[in-house]
Amino acid sequence: MPEFCQVVRDGRLLTVTLDRPEVMNALHPPANIELAKVFDDFAADPDLWVAIVTGAGDRAFSAGNDLKFQATAGARLVMPPTGFAGLTSRFDNMKPVIAAVNGVALGGGFEIALACDLIIASETASFGVPEPRVGLAALAGGMHRLPRQIPLKHAMGMLLTGRRVSAQEGRALGFVNEVVPPAELLDAARRWADQILECAPLSVRASKECALQGLEKGGLEEAMRGRYEALRAMLTSQDFIEGPRAFAEKRKPVWQGR
Repeated sequence: MPEFCQVVRDGRLLTVTLDRPEVMNALHPPANIELAKVFDDFAADPDLWVAIVTGAGDRAFSAGNDLKFQATAGARLVMPPTGFAGLTSRFDNMKPVIAAVNGVALGGGFEIALACDLIIASETASFGVPEPRVGLAALAGGMHRLPRQIPLKHAMGMLLTGRRVSAQEGRALGFVNEVVPPAELLDAARRWADQILECAPLSVRASKECALQGLEKGGLEEAMRGRYEALRAMLTSQDFIEGPRAFAEKRKPVWQGR
């Protein structure tokens, strides 16, 4: 059983709860290694199609890297190849991951959320990259993801000052999808997950792959002409036949994920 997170499987959905509330769900090397294994298993399991990641308690999603552990242990920062929480450097997972941000998401905690495909935030959530205030930098992708997800001047305003942004401002800036009361957070995240699960899983993965990898191309034509593995899998799948057939027969499709 995991020691630093809770993992709940419900049909096609996996919910992962960062579980170190005594340190505001800050993550140390053992937690990162454990979470990397959890998301390795999620990515490899054909029966799991969507994941939600959230934090234990009502104070924090994650306060980022556990600097006190690092200082007292004198430990070198050990990071799995897939990055902070096993997510920030995981570039080959085309299954959707939803961040349900229940409190502060600072530093690496914000970077976890930015690495997810959707961010659903509690009204009490706040976000920031305060690393420059302690002589560090947002090395788990924050410096690169934030300017790609919101306008550059707004991103620089956060990156250069380390200031905190409320959930409501995050929604206005564009990196938060929805803001809800704290008691409704997980229900809202589940609602988004259920809407994704209504869609063909291979179509969802192809859409994610094309959107993210297409952004790395030199222009629209190059992006549209790109070769995408998840798109190829969708076009040769049984679900590619099932969708139009179900529509013609006026029934709900039965997705197989193959």
